[in-house]
Amino acid sequence: MAEDLVRLEIDNYIAVVTLARPPVNALNRVMRERIVRIFDELSDRDDVRVAVLTGEGKVFCAGADLKDRPNADIKGDFLEHNRITRETGNSIRECSKPVIAAVNGAALGAGLGMMAACDIFYAADDAVFGMPEIDVGLAGGASMLNTIFGRSTMRRMFYTGVRLTAAELLERNVIEAAVPRAELMPTTMKIAEQIAAKSPIAMMHAKRAANMVELMPQRDAYRFEQDITVTLSKTEDAQEARRAFLEKRKPVFKGR
Repeated sequence: MAEDLVRLEIDNYIAVVTLARPPVNALNRVMRERIVRIFDELSDRDDVRVAVLTGEGKVFCAGADLKDRPNADIKGDFLEHNRITRETGNSIRECSKPVIAAVNGAALGAGLGMMAACDIFYAADDAVFGMPEIDVGLAGGASMLNTIFGRSTMRRMFYTGVRLTAAELLERNVIEAAVPRAELMPTTMKIAEQIAAKSPIAMMHAKRAANMVELMPQRDAYRFEQDITVTLSKTEDAQEARRAFLEKRKPVFKGR
């Protein structure tokens, strides 16, 4: 069942989404469809303020399942496959709640693409990262690599399929931390708890702003953010945050 391949657990406003298709969590269409459904659902849930994406076992995701490739003899099969492939990452990137990647092992191909779609990255210190499509005669993933790596590193990974270590990504300021595997989820959950404690309506606007300003000139982006600030200043949560600050207590947010 799809629910067994990608698990969803929610507690204290934090959703944990776990890829669970052993041994390497390779993505097939059923998994992709389940991922899209989950993150679309999380966008609409009032009991979720932040999500964590991780994998079961020693691999985050080894990429697409090569046994589940589209059939060129079936009209439209490649188009359908490519659409759900695109939407896998888009559902994460466009989720209205921040998504933290807890990369517990190798993140390759589509696995690295999913990580890149998240907002914040943490990794186990023995994790590796690569886009090995070129090694199987394909070329894909440059757009994902381009969002997190500089020009030379992106092209080296894209052209050679080389795998970089968590230490190398940390050195390049791509990930926030590389920690022992046993510490990965506790470390990630601390950040998730910090985000979950913020105003949910402010955080949804913050996620939207973070996505949009990447696409806009700085002048327009700052104006966009200012408009959001004006909107948020009129919310009950903003007023509660100010009262709590003055009264030196934790705010109680209602998401309105």
